[in-house]
Amino acid sequence: MADGTGGRNVARKLIASHLVSGEMRPGAEIGIRVDQTLTQDATGTLVMLELEALDLDRVRTDVSVQYVDHNLLQADERNMADHIFLRSAARRYGLWYSKPGNGVSHPTHMQRFGVPGATMVGSDSHTCAAGSLGMLAIGVGGLEVAMAMAGEPLHVTMPEIWGVRLTGEPPPWCSAKDVILEMLRRHGVRGGVNRIIEYHGPGLAALTAMDRHVIANMGAELGATTTVFPADEQVRAFLRAEGREDDFTEITADPDASYDVTEEIELSALEPLIARPSSPGDVVPVREVAGEEVHQVVVGSSANPGLRDFASVAAIVKGRQVHPRVSLDVNPTSRQILVDLTRMGATTDLVQAGARIHQTGCMGCIGMGQAPAIGRNSLRTMPRNFPGRSGTKDDRVWLCSPETAAAAALTGRITDPRDLGTDPPAVRLPAASSVNRDMLEAPPPEDEARRVELDKAPSIGVLPELDPLPDELEIPVAIKVGDDVSTDEILPAGARALPFRSDIARLADFAFVQLDEDYPDRARETGPHAVVGGRNYGQGSSREHAAIAPRHLGLRLVLARGYARIHWQNLVNFGILPLEFTAEDDYDRVEQGDVLRVENIRDALKAGTEIDVRNTTKNETYRARHRLSPRQRDLVAAGGQIPLLRTRTRTRSPRQS
Repeated sequence: MADGTGGRNVARKLIASHLVSGEMRPGAEIGIRVDQTLTQDATGTLVMLELEALDLDRVRTDVSVQYVDHNLLQADERNMADHIFLRSAARRYGLWYSKPGNGVSHPTHMQRFGVPGATMVGSDSHTCAAGSLGMLAIGVGGLEVAMAMAGEPLHVTMPEIWGVRLTGEPPPWCSAKDVILEMLRRHGVRGGVNRIIEYHGPGLAALTAMDRHVIANMGAELGATTTVFPADEQVRAFLRAEGREDDFTEITADPDASYDVTEEIELSALEPLIARPSSPGDVVPVREVAGEEVHQVVVGSSANPGLRDFASVAAIVKGRQVHPRVSLDVNPTSRQILVDLTRMGATTDLVQAGARIHQTGCMGCIGMGQAPAIGRNSLRTMPRNFPGRSGTKDDRVWLCSPETAAAAALTGRITDPRDLGTDPPAVRLPAASSVNRDMLEAPPPEDEARRVELDKAPSIGVLPELDPLPDELEIPVAIKVGDDVSTDEILPAGARALPFRSDIARLADFAFVQLDEDYPDRARETGPHAVVGGRNYGQGSSREHAAIAPRHLGLRLVLARGYARIHWQNLVNFGILPLEFTAEDDYDRVEQGDVLRVENIRDALKAGTEIDVRNTTKNETYRARHRLSPRQRDLVAAGGQIPLLRTRTRTRSPRQS
């Protein structure tokens, strides 16, 4: 639907109100003004180093917040050193700072800073969760967040708008997690690529704002650019409970709004669903896999962060004991929610049932503790179960609702909660939240901020120097990988790797090791090299480390069947040329060790969308396409965003500076 012809949906209203360049035509590049930014500690350290490299004086957004929620295990000095650095950078550049233990970024931002109608980018792929409030919130690489803080627009490919009409209401023992699992059951991890998902219809009345957060959060697992909901009475009620009703603005689709793609879900027809190891897209009914032995159940994460999610588990296990074989781990998502749980008596119910209460944070979601035993089933209310993401290489992680998780905790086996033989317990939530602002540190005034020195420990490195892309490449394929390889497999999180997130040279030792332990040494020995990938290459986390660490080892070209959006842009941002096989079957013809040759790269990029890639080992030529805009071609040619900016800065006159 072209803008201006008929009524507009919510997504188009949000984009139109922030559009600074381009046309709202699917496939075209557009620029969007950014109101807010979100960074967390696993990605924020690089963002702050990028702000330093950009020589930024103060952020130019309405609100920017630095959260510490991922790397909370202080197993050595590095994590706390990073937290000290992040606080100093937040004070220096004018960001709010959320202290360790305050809460997971997404629900905490929703509680304290989310505003209907605003745009936000975040260096976390689940930034899209804020779409639950009627925001246009997009997960991107850290460098794009740094650029937004500097006042630059976000450039994205205009997506199709996928309207999903909801009717009815969820039946007993089903909840919002089953809605998004139903979407993943239908469409898999690639179904939302190049689309914004917009939920609408009468079924929305049955979903609270925090229920919508669950659905919007895991739109990232569909590969969607983002997810949006209208800002309606449910959103007003949420903001009222948070003491922020004045921040409410109604934003709904016009009565005659249309969508590029349509879908319908009858909520009353849902049944409990579960994603099998090891993909969020491998979804089946719980009854189909019932009886599988369970050893761990983990409740929490940004994918099920609401008070209701924890209170439901507490109500189900109240007065009973967790199965002797099961470790029930509870990770409250914010200090505020932990206070409310405690005031309700739900914390006591959980503890008496045998649950282990952990600190507020992402924790096991990114393999930061709570690693399961090898080959033993772990049921989690989390968004991802990519191989090894839990911290255990041969893990068996399932994704499910709080209701299904609680049933398994009691029985010791995967159990459809409808088979517990009781009605779901009633959960009564307080009308007002226990608002907690004490662990949020406001940015100091500008004059004071300019006097703040960045507090860098020796463990905090520097951004590597990135040279321009050569006009001719003749390089070996250092590794070939299959379909749906995630950024967790390219550069893992977890307790082993994340402490080095500020030191790219050391972090590079972990690149691709989950797929090939020899890659780092082979890449260092080889120097400039290529990677060949399958479909949806780089799905999952937005961490730009998965681009910059291989780039540090010499990666210059990725040739894949297709890319996940955020990782594709991260490759561009760091001067790595991303090409796609025009004929997908050519993927099968390339092997690790083959030498690929690409000539006259700059002219070829300008001339069209296809480039010849010569396999000199096999004496074959493959046609490959790129999707680079003129702006992105300049980025890749310069070696990335930062070298390009440095070049432009050096060419400015003193008056321009």
